[in-house]
Amino acid sequence: MEEILNKKGFICDMDGVIYHGNQILDGVEAFVNWMIEKDKMFVFLTNSPEKTPHELSMKLERMGLSVSPDHFYTSAMATAEFLNSQNPGCTAYVIGEAALTKALYDKHIYMNDVNPDYVVVGETRTYSFEKIEKAIELVNSGAKLIGANPDIVGPTEHGIMPATGSLIAPIEIATNRKAYFVGKPNPLMLRHGLKKLGCHSDEIAFIGDRMDTDIIAGIESNIDTVLVLSGVTSKEDIDKFPYRPKYVFGGVGEIIK
Repeated sequence: MEEILNKKGFICDMDGVIYHGNQILDGVEAFVNWMIEKDKMFVFLTNSPEKTPHELSMKLERMGLSVSPDHFYTSAMATAEFLNSQNPGCTAYVIGEAALTKALYDKHIYMNDVNPDYVVVGETRTYSFEKIEKAIELVNSGAKLIGANPDIVGPTEHGIMPATGSLIAPIEIATNRKAYFVGKPNPLMLRHGLKKLGCHSDEIAFIGDRMDTDIIAGIESNIDTVLVLSGVTSKEDIDKFPYRPKYVFGGVGEIIK
């Protein structure tokens, strides 16, 4: 316990670690206040591309937590960084929320539904057969298929809901093309988090609730991993995987007890 408490900083997943939907989880307020009081460096890293850092900051504010927008990094931002590094000035057809489009615009990647370089998919509540049809047409015409994250489902206050991996699957099947996923477990996300904090991997612990994305991403990035059982993964699930987290807690509040 002393080793984790003495870490210089933390990278924290959000869904299932900090909140479910619009409901903050037990112990989170105490943990966040502890990080601030102890002058720990921290960034909230989320595979969800649905909200901007400012919107995420406001969301936590409504839950009673004051965290500035510069503490957030999303898969939408990582996707935009990736496409800009691969093909500066490219264009994209996007199935996703406004935050994903904004992240792409911020990197000068503009919308194109005629002959885009990429089809980009993220979580959205405006999913439609028409959009799937269009995406399939564009991928078959040569556009590269990109997913903001590979998550099949995600936790909400109403239970488990489909995420990007589920939404992109019909396009992959119909086109016989596999998407490239930028979000966790792709180590790109954690490397961006480390860069944002300006820390070395051994100075940080990564806290997540999913064995299949969070914990494997931490292990492959050589970062100490903390699994919390407040999200998708249960204690019984851990033994189903050929790798293990370094620490296991019921929730983030237990880290500082």
